[in-house]
Amino acid sequence: MTISGDRHHRGRMAFHAGVAAELRIAQDYERRGFAIARRRWRGAGGEIDLIVRDGNGLIFVEVKKSRSLARAAESLSLRQMQRIYASAEEFLGTEPRGSLTDVRFDVALVDGSGDLQIIENAFGHG
Repeated sequence: MTISGDRHHRGRMAFHAGVAAELRIAQDYERRGFAIARRRWRGAGGEIDLIVRDGNGLIFVEVKKSRSLARAAESLSLRQMQRIYASAEEFLGTEPRGSLTDVRFDVALVDGSGDLQIIENAFGHG
């Protein structure tokens, strides 16, 4: 395999691992009685991995997968949080209550063995 071919293969593997992690997290929210509003929602500002309905409110979920839960947690950058805020604001424009909708930002961590940890209210707005 060429260097670029190897890089492409690793990229595809990471993409599929990320999709599998998102599915696992979505199933966890559903098991706990939440409804998944959107998966991989893309707006002008970027993508939100999961948007979950919590009664009249919404939970915006960033899914992070890495070899360990600690490494997954460390991979969330300030720039990503800003992108999530911008995308969430855009999505809220489609909701009946708009920016008055109750929201929460969770980070869902998945490690290499499939263990998960959901950090509710992982970061606040601003």
